[in-house]
Amino acid sequence: MLPLLAPRAVRPRDDRDHADRIALSAATTDGVHMPTKDVRLWIDERREANVFHVERIPFAELDQWRFEDVTGNLVHSSGRFFAIEGLHVVEADGPHGDGPYREWRQPVIKQPEVGILGILAKEFGGVLHFLMQAKMEPGNPNLVQLSPTVQATRSNYTKAHGGTNVKLIEYFAPPDPERIIVDVLQAEQGSWFFRKSNRNMIVETVDDVPMWDDFCWLTLGQIAELMHEDETINMNARSVLSCLPYHDEAPGALLSDVQLLSWFTNERSRHDVRARRIPLTDVCGWKQGVEAIEHEDGRYFKVLAVAVKGSNREKISWTQPLLESVGTGVVAFLVREIDGVPHVLVHARADGGFLDTVELAPTVQCTPQNYAHLPAESRPPFLDFVLNAPRSRIRYEAMHSEEGGRFLNVRARYLAIEADDTVEAPPGYAWVTPGQLTALTRHGHYVNVEARTLLACINAATAQPQREA
Repeated sequence: MLPLLAPRAVRPRDDRDHADRIALSAATTDGVHMPTKDVRLWIDERREANVFHVERIPFAELDQWRFEDVTGNLVHSSGRFFAIEGLHVVEADGPHGDGPYREWRQPVIKQPEVGILGILAKEFGGVLHFLMQAKMEPGNPNLVQLSPTVQATRSNYTKAHGGTNVKLIEYFAPPDPERIIVDVLQAEQGSWFFRKSNRNMIVETVDDVPMWDDFCWLTLGQIAELMHEDETINMNARSVLSCLPYHDEAPGALLSDVQLLSWFTNERSRHDVRARRIPLTDVCGWKQGVEAIEHEDGRYFKVLAVAVKGSNREKISWTQPLLESVGTGVVAFLVREIDGVPHVLVHARADGGFLDTVELAPTVQCTPQNYAHLPAESRPPFLDFVLNAPRSRIRYEAMHSEEGGRFLNVRARYLAIEADDTVEAPPGYAWVTPGQLTALTRHGHYVNVEARTLLACINAATAQPQREA
């Protein structure tokens, strides 16, 4: 007879158990480390305590980066990290590719490595806290923002750059399977990356974790308050936090889960997006200068080079390419109640860099400057509604910057705007509940990174107790 297996020392928690604890953390605005009002001051102090410097340089001054002779691709001499290549996209709208189509070429970031974005969680006084890092990224407008505990590519944590160890990586590579709260692959920007994914993780610990100067424990309630501050919580942290298993406090969606998945499957099926990598030298409509690769009309974005010093980074000085947006973006959900249940209007967005054609995006996601020369009928749907929305209809607003390790000063105004009952969902759009979107973040490549930011902001705020007026 086989011996009975000994019972496990730790009982795995299910999503409902986690959701109860997450709700408590969201309702707790007093953390063990510092009051929320002191966090911005602490970030400023960490910025002043370290030496940070970012300088634009000519491509010729890049160290260990070069343009390949045949392809013109901008690559690292190690063959690691990432490369700037060309992308050719043909997008046909229709079940047989026979509808209107667009075709374009552009530079794109090719980064085959899957990075780790990991947040460590721990209970203090029975309340979950999350270990956030005041991390410098060269592309952040204010250099230092709150990031996940670990934010590293495989090249980083295997020390391909010759730097020091990534702190606390041992909790995530690999994680303790009994301690995982979130573990899912999520895509990055499909308009600038070619099929790039990161592993979004939240792992709980009971260990005494070393407390370095650039780390602090915060409750979800504190983080929710900081989500309302401009450029404080970085993109990677927002992405990870959007995947938390919240309770769905408002069941009763316009579309059932089966109907939503069927609609989404149909959107993926009807879009015919053919994207292929091409040599950078074959990207027409773009020009390469001494210090930048940019579009001939001055729109979209630029590729440029920087020299960086960061005294608290694994490697204290380096050079690299970055992408810089031309203009400030606008990212917005239209929100409304349907039969008393909050809904957001999602867009089934097709981008050339997506792994699976379409992901669910905000109602509006664009840089308005790129459409200023076009007639109203050629502008993105709902853009003018968002730009002209009165303040009385704005339910959430903050300026957030995108991933500072690849993008320079790329910022967007993130909004949730109340729509009236007359706003219907046109083709390619659907009204869904935040709870339905949250459930989809448990699976990769359903909800895009911009929608995940807005979802993180909405969920964290909704989970907090309502303040009295």
